[in-house]
Amino acid sequence: MNYRNLGKWGLKVSEIALGSWVTDLANAQAQEVALQTVNAAFDAGVNFFDCADAYSGGAAERFLGRALKEHRRSEYVVSSKVFFPMGRGANEWGLSRKHIVEQLDNTLKNMRLDYLDLYFCHRFDPTTPIEETMQALSDMVAAGKILYYGVSEWSPVQITEAVAVTKELHLRPLSVIQPQYNMVDRYIEDEIIGICEKNGIGITTFSPLAQGLLTGKYRKGQPLPAGSRATWQADRQINALLTDDNLDKVERLLKVADGLGVPLSVLSLAWILRKGQVSSVITGASRPAQLEANVRASSFAIPQDALDEIEKILDYHPFVRKIG
Repeated sequence: MNYRNLGKWGLKVSEIALGSWVTDLANAQAQEVALQTVNAAFDAGVNFFDCADAYSGGAAERFLGRALKEHRRSEYVVSSKVFFPMGRGANEWGLSRKHIVEQLDNTLKNMRLDYLDLYFCHRFDPTTPIEETMQALSDMVAAGKILYYGVSEWSPVQITEAVAVTKELHLRPLSVIQPQYNMVDRYIEDEIIGICEKNGIGITTFSPLAQGLLTGKYRKGQPLPAGSRATWQADRQINALLTDDNLDKVERLLKVADGLGVPLSVLSLAWILRKGQVSSVITGASRPAQLEANVRASSFAIPQDALDEIEKILDYHPFVRKIG
């Protein structure tokens, strides 16, 4: 496993991280497999584990806390997020000082931790002044409850405004962002990567395999694989990606991967890591074997001729999309 600095900061994170968004905690057997996956991640050199208060209604945080307690605190970097509703009250969502402070305390309790390494604003809150949010996060750093803070799905304008506010008010800096980034969603290349590079902000990307599209399991003209995300996902995100154009690209990308002797998933993760501004790629894994396959990307460098071929296949053109 290779490690990279979090932007310009001293914290080192593994190039491949393990996320908790799709962790199955439905029963004791599923939880045992999830624990095996976390332990396999440690064995493979993964030191960054990502979570959020909204994942499984807090159960994901509690599970990760139990799994991590078997390891020294200095061994791992752990993150969580805040924004989505955690109750029915008017103040039980968003990025107000009240919700951030209360929810951070709840997250630390769930995870049995004294502090988080990273804390993200999951989405932008238009009902709260951005200076209130940045001040609250800076205060939590000063209080020792978090070490670095950042944002997830925020627009370039929102990120730029947040950076400006921290400088104007002399707050602890915004140090990291967690955007979506993969071969079929490259919007961060247009502005966000440049903003982060200018300000020394680390980038920890999520959804690197586009909900499973870039694993090669979904093929044009073939039925959906039994038990795959496309057969059960409530919000149907993967189904919206299964277009003829995307599936045609997958077929061509599979040929590139085969020529290099790696699975398409490894090629897709290594393609993200080609960007030096990316600190870590957050992957999901439902079993140890998936995790072990993903970590291969950390030591796999894509030859330039293959990168050129991938660029032709993707045929990317800058575009504007809704953030969050």
